[in-house]
Amino acid sequence: MKTGMEASIGRHRATRAWRVGLVVAAVSAITGVTPAAAQSASIIVASTTSTEQSGLFAHLLPRFENASGIKVKVVALGTGQALDVGRRGDADVVFVHDQSAEEKFVADGAGVERVAVMYNDFVLVGPADDPAKAAGKDIVAGLKAVHAAKTAFVSRGDKSGTHAAELRYWKQAGLDPAAEKAAWYRDTGAGMGPALNTAAAMNAYLLADRGTWLSFKNRQHLKIIVEGDSKLFNPYGVILVNPRKHPHVKAAAGQKFIDWLVSGEGQATIASYKIGGEQLFFPNAVKK
Repeated sequence: MKTGMEASIGRHRATRAWRVGLVVAAVSAITGVTPAAAQSASIIVASTTSTEQSGLFAHLLPRFENASGIKVKVVALGTGQALDVGRRGDADVVFVHDQSAEEKFVADGAGVERVAVMYNDFVLVGPADDPAKAAGKDIVAGLKAVHAAKTAFVSRGDKSGTHAAELRYWKQAGLDPAAEKAAWYRDTGAGMGPALNTAAAMNAYLLADRGTWLSFKNRQHLKIIVEGDSKLFNPYGVILVNPRKHPHVKAAAGQKFIDWLVSGEGQATIASYKIGGEQLFFPNAVKK
């Protein structure tokens, strides 16, 4: 049996819902826009700092918005944090780059399906004079050289896709500088841009995604030290947040965004994004 307070709260909610309904109906009558259309007019995409700071979204989103009429608000975080936003239902779509974490997100019921969109690669950047003698095409050997020389290394330390990849490569090298609490290993807890700025200021080594590196202006004495290793492959996936778990998710509009990304137009738009004539991301949607 409801208490007086519970009954009062229930009446308040019902009254509020009725008022909201009247407002929506009035707006629809005046503008001709239906409630469903109004709800689908914008979506929230939780994504990575690499897609934001590389400039890809500034290139991509105006074309999608022009084609669909749907506005996109990007929340740029590390991949781990972006997936957490999706788990809470605070985004409609996640667009990230840590495939094992993405697959777990879907397996846990937080997302509907992981859809491959594009890829680029990671690079190890460092001082132009390469004091650790880490240069080459082997990321594991390069990190071993940095560890042996105890030269400054900057880690994002933010549970991002780039951070997850860095930890994976250290593990493959049989090393764990974070656990060692080594003075030369700087854990920043920062996004890709701020971490690059820190590395430039310290003249330190750092793992970066190529897209953000190519768009990064404050390189100072940094250059690419290791690239071309197949281990450095960096795939991106896009996932609709599960509307069965979070009924407020704008599933139709979110799916339109995903469908556009993997369409011929979306994939061509991704491929056309270049800096200094160099392509930053490579489309790899799997046609069904």
